[in-house]
Amino acid sequence: MVIDYLLKTDTFNLIQTLEGGQAFRWSHDDDGIFSGYSGSRFLRLKECDEGVLLLGVDEEDLEYWLSYFDTETDYNAIIEQFSSDETLKLASGENRGLRILRQEPFETLISFIISQNNNIPRIKGIVSRLCETFGEKKGEGYAFPTKERLLEADEASLAPLKAGFRARYILDAVRKTNDKTVDLEKIYDMSYEEGKEELKKIVGVGDKVADCVLLFAYHKTEAFPMDVWVKRIVAEYYPDGLPECMGSYKGIAQQYLFEYFRTHGV
Repeated sequence: MVIDYLLKTDTFNLIQTLEGGQAFRWSHDDDGIFSGYSGSRFLRLKECDEGVLLLGVDEEDLEYWLSYFDTETDYNAIIEQFSSDETLKLASGENRGLRILRQEPFETLISFIISQNNNIPRIKGIVSRLCETFGEKKGEGYAFPTKERLLEADEASLAPLKAGFRARYILDAVRKTNDKTVDLEKIYDMSYEEGKEELKKIVGVGDKVADCVLLFAYHKTEAFPMDVWVKRIVAEYYPDGLPECMGSYKGIAQQYLFEYFRTHGV
């Protein structure tokens, strides 16, 4: 059965969450209705006075989407925890609707391999072409291709995606996740450090890509992805180390800081 489902919350802003660089398959129209895919699942949603309305969601997929949008985490409590640091208080207060998505690991891995030295519009373009070329047709769009389907790919078939040097990294990730050199399912039960080392077995996956996958797919919130922007923020505001109030939520703090200083400048 297809239903509309109201997610009652005051800590979910769709632009902050879906357009900040965590995922690359979402867009919105002039009426503020977002639409996008996760794997082979499609969803439309919009903000309303009481929270966020999931439009036309299949009841069988509802649990998946509630997990995807991290509805079990108490973001108000985390924001309160961060308030002892003045910079974090400002950043989290202004971006209190930003949530950490819980995405499918293979899609997240390939997406962040593509993200290297890239900007969001280009990443979205490459990911879109990957889905159109190798994904199953789903409604008006395409599912993200499975790792089994991508075993058929080679550098020649990836060339039209315009992924450049990243094509070699994609192929290595596909091979190693299929033959279980890198076991994506086992990472759920690994520590943050173990998971990071597991992902770095893939050619082209360094600390930043591994941290992004651990944060945005496995919800290992100890992960603190460091790009040029974040390095500047840390150097300017935390030269003596990250504040204790971040605790085990460093990755959530990183997202608040990144979004805040992307708007205001470092």
